[in-house]
Amino acid sequence: SCMHGLDDHDCLPPLTAYYLMKVGRLPLVPYHRPGDPALAEAIRGLAGRNSAVLLANHGPVVSGSTLEAAVYATEELEETAKIFLLLRAVPTRPLNEVQIAELKSAFRLDF
Repeated sequence: SCMHGLDDHDCLPPLTAYYLMKVGRLPLVPYHRPGDPALAEAIRGLAGRNSAVLLANHGPVVSGSTLEAAVYATEELEETAKIFLLLRAVPTRPLNEVQIAELKSAFRLDF
């Protein structure tokens, strides 16, 4: 959440199919101080369209249709973030647009 150069619309590349299936996209919410009503509004504006958001200089907020779904999404987010950090200096090969479209169709993902 404090790294420079992240894509505001999708902070983590889809390195695994499971990340795409459980999290989808991870938009970055601009920094607001703790307790600032603008932070709640920024999150509310993205809620329902994303299962997770990354709060700049705070951390992730993850939701799901059930507690179990939220836990699985959190686990995938954490693992993908770990992989992303470990591979930062190594060229990666994220899922391509065709693979992403296939997963979205097969698992009825809407993001």
